[in-house]
Amino acid sequence: MQRRFKVVLAWDKEDKVYVATVPAIPGCSTFGDTKEEALAMAEDAIKVTMEGLAATGQPIPEGDVDVSIAEVVVPA
Repeated sequence: MQRRFKVVLAWDKEDKVYVATVPAIPGCSTFGDTKEEALAMAEDAIKVTMEGLAATGQPIPEGDVDVSIAEVVVPA
């Protein structure tokens, strides 16, 4: 069975890495030097997190959540 999860990528200026978070799985995040690396690391993080949930008898997310990206402009 396959599950699809959205991964949010954000550039971290201080650490100079892409941070990947999985909104449907609280606490599931990782990073990579490139977007591609961050996504590959996210796939691994999802697998490991789901294995950990299963091993401890915790519920495994059935699927993804709705994620929206919006831009807000505020005065300087």
